[in-house]
Amino acid sequence: MPQSLGRVLGLLELLQASPAGATVGHLAEQLGVDERTVRRYTAHLADLGIPVEGRRGRYGGYALAPGYRLPPLMLTDDEAVAVLLGLVAGRRSGLTATVTAGETALAKIQRVLPRALRARTDALLATLDFAANRPAPAASQPATGTLLTLAGAARDRHPVTFTYAKPGATGVERRLDPYGLVFHGGKWFITGHDHDRDAVRTFRLDRVSAAVVLDGTFEAPTGFDPGAHVAAGLAAGAWRHEVSVLLHTGMDEARRRIPPTVATLTQAVHGVRLTARAERLDGTAQMLAGLGWDFTIETPDELRGEVTALADRLREAGRSGR
Repeated sequence: MPQSLGRVLGLLELLQASPAGATVGHLAEQLGVDERTVRRYTAHLADLGIPVEGRRGRYGGYALAPGYRLPPLMLTDDEAVAVLLGLVAGRRSGLTATVTAGETALAKIQRVLPRALRARTDALLATLDFAANRPAPAASQPATGTLLTLAGAARDRHPVTFTYAKPGATGVERRLDPYGLVFHGGKWFITGHDHDRDAVRTFRLDRVSAAVVLDGTFEAPTGFDPGAHVAAGLAAGAWRHEVSVLLHTGMDEARRRIPPTVATLTQAVHGVRLTARAERLDGTAQMLAGLGWDFTIETPDELRGEVTALADRLREAGRSGR
């Protein structure tokens, strides 16, 4: 937002908080501008259709017209989703100063949204689950209309049809009972019962188009966790290497340091067994070294070579710093 526009909106907030009006000097001080600039800002508000009344006299100032109330917050679908998801992400990541501040800000914005748009964003927030938080590439962003349509269907338990197209392939129509939306690894997913495969499947939303809500309802499995399902499915996806490493540590510590999106952990006799799929083994070697625990590589043999190469590089870096 341009600084001048931010201050114009700041003036509007000051006037709303002062029903009896405020002097030009007071407004200038609060906004950090001179009195002439305050007068220019009030003219800008008037151009926007906001009735600002001038008060004459030695301590003249401005006030909003008696009885004036701001209309509902007019946001496009894209703007509303951006604002609400920003608040939710900030609250979940601890970015907001307090949990209460995030909750009250979210409630205020929802309250002034037009009724139709609020119903759709309520559906999105009700079905949203975060498996992991990471900046999303622009190419992975789904269409807002698709996101809201599928969110409403998941909340109300209505089946949907949509066209699903993987890169370089022709799109095919799929029918799904959507259980929930998940944001994971910078991408959006929807998971549910795929009627064409008669199984629970997960789809990337940026590959979904022409989503249509169908008549009828369905029941989701009791206790089904969309976020956990997507995380587990991606962790066991089709990668080049299958990794098995015995970590010489306890299960509680391993779970605290290694999220389920990275690997599967199982209790072993002499520690914790980590299993995962990996496209590049150099990254796996760096991850294992960063944990700081002793470990035993079970498979693949190539991982031993990557760990040895990493150790050589670290040893050389240590010598060069002397």
